[in-house]
Amino acid sequence: MTTSCSACLDAEPAARALTPEPEPDPAPSAVTDKAHWAAIGSLSMGVFGLVTAEFLPASLLTPMAADLGISHGAAGQTVTATAVVGAIAAPALPLLTRRIDRRWVMLGLSAMLVVSNLMAALASSLPALLLARVLLGVALGGFWSLAGALALRLVPPDRFARAMSLILTGVSVATVCAAPVGAWMGELWGWRSAFIVAGVVSLLTLLVQALTLPALPPRDHADLRRLGRLLARADVRVALLAVVLMISGHFAGFTYIRPLMENVTHLSVQAISMVLLGYGIGGFFGNLVGGYLAERSERRAIVAGGSLIVLLAGGLLLAGSSPLVTAVAVTLWGFAFGAFPVGFQTWIVRTAPDQTEAAGGLLMAAFQIAIASGAIGGGMLVDHVGALGGPLFALATITLGTLLTLRHGPRAHRA
Repeated sequence: MTTSCSACLDAEPAARALTPEPEPDPAPSAVTDKAHWAAIGSLSMGVFGLVTAEFLPASLLTPMAADLGISHGAAGQTVTATAVVGAIAAPALPLLTRRIDRRWVMLGLSAMLVVSNLMAALASSLPALLLARVLLGVALGGFWSLAGALALRLVPPDRFARAMSLILTGVSVATVCAAPVGAWMGELWGWRSAFIVAGVVSLLTLLVQALTLPALPPRDHADLRRLGRLLARADVRVALLAVVLMISGHFAGFTYIRPLMENVTHLSVQAISMVLLGYGIGGFFGNLVGGYLAERSERRAIVAGGSLIVLLAGGLLLAGSSPLVTAVAVTLWGFAFGAFPVGFQTWIVRTAPDQTEAAGGLLMAAFQIAIASGAIGGGMLVDHVGALGGPLFALATITLGTLLTLRHGPRAHRA
């Protein structure tokens, strides 16, 4: 911001009139005195559908690859496609839809999710499956870039934390259900059945959102200058870099966890489903504990989760052939990861509370870049080194991200 000087106050009125006033920063998203809890619930359903569709390839990687006649690394690029498109869509959609009622934007994104699941279920080749995942990336990026800003408009300010907690419950439930249920359904009825059920859930979500979301005229009027101003902030850049390092490591390990359990630990499909269920339950409680920690210090929440995953990745590298070690490590990995979403969201919102849509878009873009990096890097290591390549990638990048957050993360809450 600029400051006034005494010379400026003594200038001629006409000269001052010819000098353009600096354009003020856009105001934060308007808030409401009425709580639309049904609409918040529909957003939670949307999160559940999106995260379920995003996580399904991790539990279905082996049958998908066998059915389509491709390698595990190639099948893992279905995650990459979603992530790359999501990274582009997250900052772009608030700009492209800045004149469209947010209710219709969210309904359009939910409709894309329905179509994506249907296309995935019918895909007969890798390109067809990748196209379905591209649509998912658009829906995922757009949804997450707008979710926080919409929550501010759907509930009073003092209920915002509760609303975001409810929305993120969709992540917790999807984390519990998506991987184990997907693996179980893939074994009984084929991998396509999991995408059919995900499509039915997304269609139900679309109907509930159509009934509960109120009109939400655009108010933030996002533009490229706001994104530029955000990226110029050192604390924003540190947060985004930490996201890229730590989330890429997590997804390198998680995306290729099934090949590890099959080829290194030699678990049966039933045992893999149970371990993935443990991962989901761990993630559910990790979200709760992560939220509790992030309310007090998002830096400590992220560092604690990252430190635990580093130890678990090391354990898998040293003793991944042990069923007990693998089961415990995967379960605790899910618990540790639960601190990341709420920790990073709290970090970025407290860094830029006046630019929620733009900040949410940048955070989502960083998440998707990280997911793509993890899927590509992990896939290369899995194809050339073996199934332990995922934990190896995670060990390196999450160590760097944890150290970065420990050194440069936020030390105190900001007003």
